[in-house]
Amino acid sequence: MSIRFTTKARRGMVALTVAAGLALGVAGCGGGGGDDEKPNAPASPSKDNGSQPSAQEGQSGAPLAELKGPDSLLIQITSAVRDSGGFVTVSGTLKNDGSGTVNVPAQLSGNETEIIRNGRSLGGATLVDSQGKKRYYVLRDTDGRPLTTTNFPALKSGESIPVFMQFPAPPTSTSEVAFQLPMFAAATITISG
Repeated sequence: MSIRFTTKARRGMVALTVAAGLALGVAGCGGGGGDDEKPNAPASPSKDNGSQPSAQEGQSGAPLAELKGPDSLLIQITSAVRDSGGFVTVSGTLKNDGSGTVNVPAQLSGNETEIIRNGRSLGGATLVDSQGKKRYYVLRDTDGRPLTTTNFPALKSGESIPVFMQFPAPPTSTSEVAFQLPMFAAATITISG
């Protein structure tokens, strides 16, 4: 009889352990979604209202640079932010400043086969650190896709779209770099953060 009691007790403990593990798993994975939304909440109000953005955002009323390209395309660089992970994210807008509809040229993707395979992008962009004598290319993910805006629509007259490009960060002592994009004029931008 004691063997039967011990077996039942073990089964009960295993069932209790499994139930507790499932309860912890459900609590950790699901539920209130509110925590997932909180990190995104501060970013949208700072862009929407005209209050003073933080220095880390690197945004102000005037763009850091404005580059003219082919077919009346204009890119305005609004921020270049260094993050703690060792990256620099350059953000801005690409605008059709002409009177007709314009297709974004394929040359902006650069000439690397791996990037061209992934469609039109701003993968040809580079940051040049003249002080450190280094050129930084747009980062790629593990599948070779550039970490930049991709798949551009045709831009109608006056239409603009937000764009971004992510690069490895130059040393922290470097705050000014030259931003280059094929077919566009080059410009010096300041990295914040």
